[in-house]
Amino acid sequence: MKIGLDGRAAKWYRGTGIGTYTYQLISSLNNLDKVNEYMLFMPESSNCDISFSRNFQIKNITEGNKSNFWDEVNIPNILMDKDIEIYHVPQNGVGLPKDKTCPFVITLHDVIPYKMPETVGENYLRIFNEEMPHIVSKCDGIITVSEFSKQDIAKAFNFPKEKIFVTHLAAESIYRPLDKKECSNLIKSHYGIDGDYILYVGGFSPRKNIIGLIEAFSKLITKYNKDIKLVIAGKQGKSYPIYKKKAEDLGVEDSVLFPGFIAVEHLPHLYNASKFLVYPSFYEGFGLPPVEAMACGTPVITSNVTSIPEVLGDSAIFMNPNDVDGLCRSMYDVLSSEELSESLIMKGLVRSSELSWDNTAKETLIAYSKIINN
Repeated sequence: MKIGLDGRAAKWYRGTGIGTYTYQLISSLNNLDKVNEYMLFMPESSNCDISFSRNFQIKNITEGNKSNFWDEVNIPNILMDKDIEIYHVPQNGVGLPKDKTCPFVITLHDVIPYKMPETVGENYLRIFNEEMPHIVSKCDGIITVSEFSKQDIAKAFNFPKEKIFVTHLAAESIYRPLDKKECSNLIKSHYGIDGDYILYVGGFSPRKNIIGLIEAFSKLITKYNKDIKLVIAGKQGKSYPIYKKKAEDLGVEDSVLFPGFIAVEHLPHLYNASKFLVYPSFYEGFGLPPVEAMACGTPVITSNVTSIPEVLGDSAIFMNPNDVDGLCRSMYDVLSSEELSESLIMKGLVRSSELSWDNTAKETLIAYSKIINN
């Protein structure tokens, strides 16, 4: 096969979930596949650290340089090479070429803009509503990241299920068990976080249920007799003042820490040094942070809705994201039981090891072949 692949999102591979997916897919295809030919469309200024094999050809794209990710990738590529047998756009199809010269496949991670429009940015919501039906109509196949998302996509766009292919994601190799004391010292040194803490990682969107998490934590510290902090990590978006005020209103502002953006090289240390990760999201197409935490040997408490139980299997404690008291009880149980914590650690390490980017790449190649042959 001669495969065209839009690699522009990999420019942000350390900054966004879609960027991480694009980078890891390209990297794994490069490592595994020495037979098929690839043409990658990449930003001219991209600092991609992949040493490409001979079967990979890079075509630089000079357009772009917008301040918004979705605006930048929404410049349709021009496929000049008529020999390309299939063309793949990983970033939800945004930027699909206007002229169709071969079969098209997109990776559509979820349909959150349809299900929870109030929780996504204005630019992406506009692009999704205005362009996604047309993008999907041009596709010969869709790749997505969970069986749950497959069902959502089929229903939202009346797209044939037999043309939707599921490829689970995985934690990057940097996420692994590390020395807890060294991790705690590094986190204290760089972010001023000292002592035991519960961790949340995963963005500040309202669908992440941070309000519910803060409410549950405020109940927890009235029951738990030891000093414990709640660390809500990540870039402080427009919802940050709401969360900060909630902590103040509940009288826990000294115990709820917002360290802001965490450098990627420090994220494994942040996971390792925590007591456990809490991920009480209302809706996920996949949800990478719990998998990253498990790969670090960190227990996980998370929601029992959407794709999350599918992705994590029996390796986490699941709770109703609308049940604040239930979340409080789950956190108390893990803090109070070393046996429960150790069990979650072992199950998490097993489950995270079953998910790999090499498997994602292999399943993607199978999808390409089926789409072309159909």
